[in-house]
Amino acid sequence: MDVLAVPAEKKKGWYLSLMAPNTKGPMFAWLDPSRLYCNSQAFADCVEDLLSPFQKNPIDLVAGVDAMGFILGASVATTLGKGFLAIRKGGHLCVPSQHQNYMHYTGKDSTLEVRLDVLKPGMRVLLVDQWIETGATMKAAIKLIEGQGATVAGIASVAIENTEGGKWIKDNYRFSHCIPEELQSHIDGKDLNSFIQKLQQLNN
Repeated sequence: MDVLAVPAEKKKGWYLSLMAPNTKGPMFAWLDPSRLYCNSQAFADCVEDLLSPFQKNPIDLVAGVDAMGFILGASVATTLGKGFLAIRKGGHLCVPSQHQNYMHYTGKDSTLEVRLDVLKPGMRVLLVDQWIETGATMKAAIKLIEGQGATVAGIASVAIENTEGGKWIKDNYRFSHCIPEELQSHIDGKDLNSFIQKLQQLNN
């Protein structure tokens, strides 16, 4: 378990220094938040930050996007006392399902699918994923939810980059993420060194 000193005044995103940089392959998902999930206080505060904008918004169900959205989404659902729906990668469901094609952030053609026996017209769904880069995966998930008549009550992710797709999501849906405004430009620029330096300044 990572030992991280909890600051006396816990600011939004204080736990982000637990994120690990990508050391393999191309610079996709350039920071990996999964290590902060191993720290119970960091994980709890991450979920609390994600839920803060939705305290007054009714939510019927939480849906997480395959695969890392399952971890974060299931924790969000448990905190809210709501059910959890897994939005799977294409070909993984063995029940009747709806499919949505899209281009993955790596540039590959991909498919998401969701089962047909859970979503109902008017149901308010909070969509959760770990990281939104191009926004293509989340847009596909939105189409699956809305395609069955349910309503996207909000979108929550550790980070939402200000790409064209990320901005579209922010402009069209209630959203939450864990990145303080002072760090957003460092996330967008994928500048790891400046991100770490700025994060240290905010936590001191």
